[in-house]
Amino acid sequence: MGSEMRTYEVVYILRPDLDEAQRREKMHKVEALIAQEGGQVQSTEEWGQRILAYEIEHFREGYYVQVTFTLPADRVEAFQQRLGLDDAFLRYQVVRVDGKK
Repeated sequence: MGSEMRTYEVVYILRPDLDEAQRREKMHKVEALIAQEGGQVQSTEEWGQRILAYEIEHFREGYYVQVTFTLPADRVEAFQQRLGLDDAFLRYQVVRVDGKK
């Protein structure tokens, strides 16, 4: 039953010192990772540059992005591990979205 498709959201914070082209590259990388793991992106929402609650890696600001996607349940861990390998991502969190609204 581990291959059941589920809906998730990931919110990630990119380093604020990335230029527009680099930021777009990282956003496309997230979408490509989801596709490589057998998922599909439903929506991407840019929240923009915001002040962090606390300093992360000497940065006081970060660029926030939220992505809603479907992914097989057994591939979420692999997606998170691959996302964690890139130091442009200051933080990220993946949560399962309950289908009831």
